[in-house]
This record gives sequence, structure tokens and C-alpha cells, in this order.
Amino acid sequence: MSKKEDFTKHISEGYSSKGESIILGGAILDGEALPDAFIKVPLKTLNRHGLIAGATGTGKTKTIQVLSEQLSSFGIPVLMMDIKGDFSGIAKEGEEKPFITERHAKINIPYSTASFPVEILTLSEQNGVRLRATISEFGPVLFSRILNLNDTQSGVVSVIFKYCDDNKMPLLDLKDIKKVINYITEEGKGEIEEHYGKISTSTTGTILRKIIELEQQGADLFFGEMSFDVEDLMRIDENGKGYINILRLTDIQDKPKLFSTFMLSLLAEIYQQMPEKGDSDQPELVIFIDEAHLIFNEASKTLLEQIETIVKLIRSKGIGIYFITQNPMDIPSGVLAQLGLKIQHALRAFTANDRKAIKQTADNYPTSDYYKTDEILTSLGIGEALVTALNEKGIPTPLAATMMRAPMSRMDILTESEIQEINNKSKLVKKYSELIDRESAYEMLNKKIAVVEEKINEQEQKQEPQKQQNQGPSTASVVGKSVLKVLTSATFIRGAFGVLTKMFKK
Repeated sequence: MSKKEDFTKHISEGYSSKGESIILGGAILDGEALPDAFIKVPLKTLNRHGLIAGATGTGKTKTIQVLSEQLSSFGIPVLMMDIKGDFSGIAKEGEEKPFITERHAKINIPYSTASFPVEILTLSEQNGVRLRATISEFGPVLFSRILNLNDTQSGVVSVIFKYCDDNKMPLLDLKDIKKVINYITEEGKGEIEEHYGKISTSTTGTILRKIIELEQQGADLFFGEMSFDVEDLMRIDENGKGYINILRLTDIQDKPKLFSTFMLSLLAEIYQQMPEKGDSDQPELVIFIDEAHLIFNEASKTLLEQIETIVKLIRSKGIGIYFITQNPMDIPSGVLAQLGLKIQHALRAFTANDRKAIKQTADNYPTSDYYKTDEILTSLGIGEALVTALNEKGIPTPLAATMMRAPMSRMDILTESEIQEINNKSKLVKKYSELIDRESAYEMLNKKIAVVEEKINEQEQKQEPQKQQNQGPSTASVVGKSVLKVLTSATFIRGAFGVLTKMFKK
């Protein structure tokens, strides 16, 4: 048996699948694509998470497109966190070109063009389905971790949530929690100390500064109502294709805290709402997180631990998470160890550090009798990748250099008018476009303060005749003015913070 025949048998046995599977492309040996060595990934293992890595321009986006197309074709919805804004073309049919026809002839995979159902989502003021969540839905633990608070500060946040729960005050947006912090520090200090214990003003001041920092990254647009229902990510169109939900994040690349805040809250919400699936035949939802290093580079230790925990647990709900980045070393080892499918595009070695990183990357892949992994990592062409997956028994497949198939949809972005056309037809855009600002902690506390102020004014008016008869002010009047000063000082502080916020935004 020749080396080529032996390798084809090796790949065919390693990537065989009795159930449904997606086809990534054809295996390559000694620079030649083999027509009968298909690289297939069983649907039932796609909730075991994955990594798509490689240098800029090596084909990562097209690989995500190929994966998303096939998932959608099997009725599996997709959420794509699109940092660079280059994924939207999947909504339109592609165009068959000579280089595509030639590529598919080499790997013996028929080629056809197709479009896929798409929803455009947004965290900011861009056009699309607005994603929001309330502070209450986050809960004290997650909210504290996002702010990177210590144990003492986290304890105060728990008291704030407990106080609001006890008094039936919804925490919907950032102005709500800022209002409560001001209240418990000043006007309501006595009330809080009586029922919940003393709270340091330096602690509440630190929490408030952290919230303002988050607000500066645009979180005021994210927190509020109406909250996004994760069930709306799970839709199937009339042709049985899963919706591909594209979250456009092009305008928050410089706001990693907001990005990680949203991602963690979404994963936590999905984990909480989705039922246990066990060993199902296919995933319920697959999430692609582009430029994943933006999350991990800025995340605190506690936030990283939370992400790692959710990644471990969420696959039992039928959710697959795929991280896209330039170098696998961008992903923490605890998360990297959870990733069953690895698609590694070419890496470039320009410096000694680059060569060291390539050797480390090679160590993350199975050994092979057919490749020198560290060498082939630098010689892969555009649209080629090293692949290892999990078979139906959960065993890693052989390492295979792969000529990836081409996307069936457009390999370019949508125009603004095409995006607008999608939004105009979307039921979800209409559903989430209205900003709801119902009565919550902010309004309730303002009313509470107003009642106290009115009582003080009434008391002063009753004492006015007596005050005019005396040479000096009465003790009651002095006390009343002192209380009024305390009550109004919070309003001044909020005004000052408002001015500072506008200055920072400039």
C-alpha cells in the first residue's frame, strides 16, 4: 500500500461517522489534496466547543462561514459575535468562480450557492435588534464580578440587591443602582444601618466609580428593558434552516469590559434557561466569539474563572462555544482544555518569539506520523488548516492538513441598504426597538425623598410665626434645615457626576 493510500485509509477511518456530520473539506498530504479523504465532524460532538485560530488573512472568517452555513442547513441556529463586521454576506447567495470550482474539484465536494436566514443584533445605537438586560437579572454575584469588586465591596452590592428586593424596587438600569448607592450613603443611611448594618462611604464610593467606568464604555445602552429573550436566538425559518444571528460589534472594539459583560451575562442566561440535553444528536445553538483575546486580555481573575466554569457546564445544555483568535495562546489553558474541535490556519514566523509560539501551538495538537506539525503550521496556504476533532465516541481524530471547502454564500459584507432591508423585515427589530422605562428604584426613591422634604417644609411653615417672635431660630428649625441639607446634597452630587460624565464622553 502506498503512502497516499495508507494516509487516505487513516483519515477515512479516523473521520468516519454513522450519524449526521458536517464536511469541512479534504485532507492534504505532501501539498496535494486527496479526493476521497473527507474531513467530517459529527453533529453530536459540536457542543464540545472549539477553536479557530490563525494569522490575519489566512481564512478564519471563511471557515466560520462554512461552519455556520452547514449548521444552519441542519436546522441549528448560530450566534456570531462579529467584531470586524465582515461576516454579514452569509445572508446573500455567493457566486461560483473558477478558483472555487477548481478547489472543489480537488477535494471532490460538489459546490452550490445559497443564502441563509439572518438577524442583525446590536449592543449599541447601530441598526438592528437591540440587546438589553436588567441589573436585577445579573444578580449581585455576577454584577460584582463584572465590576471586579473585592469581597467587602461585593458584600455591599449584595446588601443593595437585598434592600431593593425587600422594598420591591426593581433594579433595571445603571441610574437605578447609582440612585440606591447615593440613597444608602446619605438620606437612607439610618434606615440601612438599622436593618442591614453599617456601610462604609469609601466602599460605596469605590463601587460608584466602577459603575461609572462601565457606563463610559456604553453599558448604559445595554442595561434596561425590554430584556432580550434567549429563546429568540433559537429560531428556525420556514425552510427548516436555523437563523444566523449576527451581533455587530464593530463600534465596541475599544470597550472590552462591555463586550465581556455582555458575553458572560448571555452565557449565564442561556445556561439558566436552557434545559439539560444530555447526549443529544446535535447542538441546540452554536456561538462563535470572534477576536476572543479581547475578552481574555482585559478580564479579571474572577471573571476568567466564571467564563471557564460556564464553558465547562454549558455543553450539557446543548450549546457549543467556538473561540476565534490569531494564536491559541490567547486562550487561557483552562478554557483551551475544554475545546474538542481545533481548526488551525497558518501562523507566520517573523521573530524568535513567533517561532517559540509556533512550537507551543504545535504541542496542543495530536502527534502525527504524516506531518511535522510545527513546520506545516507555517506552510499552510490561504483556506488551508490543520484540523483535529472528536469522533462520535469522544475520541480525538487524527491530525489532518485540510483544504477547506468554500462558503456557499457571499464572501463579502452586505451594503448598508441590504442590512436595512433585513432589519425592515425583522419581527425582532420591532419587538425590541421600544425602550421601556417603567417605575423602578430611581423613581421610587425620588418619591420617597420628596415625601420627606414635603414633611420638613410643612414643619417649617408651622414654626414660622414662632420663629419671627424669637430673636434667633428655633432648635427644631435648625434641625430641619440640617436634614434638608443632607437630603439635597445627593441631588448636587448626582448633578456633579452628570457633568463629569459628559466631560469624559467628550
